[in-house]
Amino acid sequence: MEEALFLTKFARSVTIVHRRNSFRAEKILQNRLFANPKIKVIWNATLDEVVGTQSPKAVTGAKLRDILTGEITQVQVDGIFIAIGHEPATALFKDQVEMTASGYIVTAAKSASTNVAGVFAAGDVTDDIYRQAVTAAGMGCMAALDAERYLASLETVAQAAE
Repeated sequence: MEEALFLTKFARSVTIVHRRNSFRAEKILQNRLFANPKIKVIWNATLDEVVGTQSPKAVTGAKLRDILTGEITQVQVDGIFIAIGHEPATALFKDQVEMTASGYIVTAAKSASTNVAGVFAAGDVTDDIYRQAVTAAGMGCMAALDAERYLASLETVAQAAE
């Protein structure tokens, strides 16, 4: 939603190809999107192929597959932007670390620490607000520093026990 709305600042029109017949995004974003005259939605479809030219290298179209009928149609486009949504890939950690109702891993304030000692989380699995690569990179650095401190504390405890 946010990406499509942003792209309308630069494009004559934006077409969203969505694999379902409804969006799961917040209603306020949906309302903004549907109210924007530059945005069109193609429901129940997926991108099957990007069509273009080799010389010069350029996108000229997209082949879309209707997920209900399997029919493939081609639309003319000047560019393609892929957004995969914001469902965190955290199923592996279910019942292992504390998570929010929407599936994001909970970390301590100003830290990458989870509720399990020695387990740290960062980036898209924790960030349900910004969801940007640059913030994920910063969080990754935080997690590395937190892990380094944790390991150093274990070393100190081990030395004290000797």
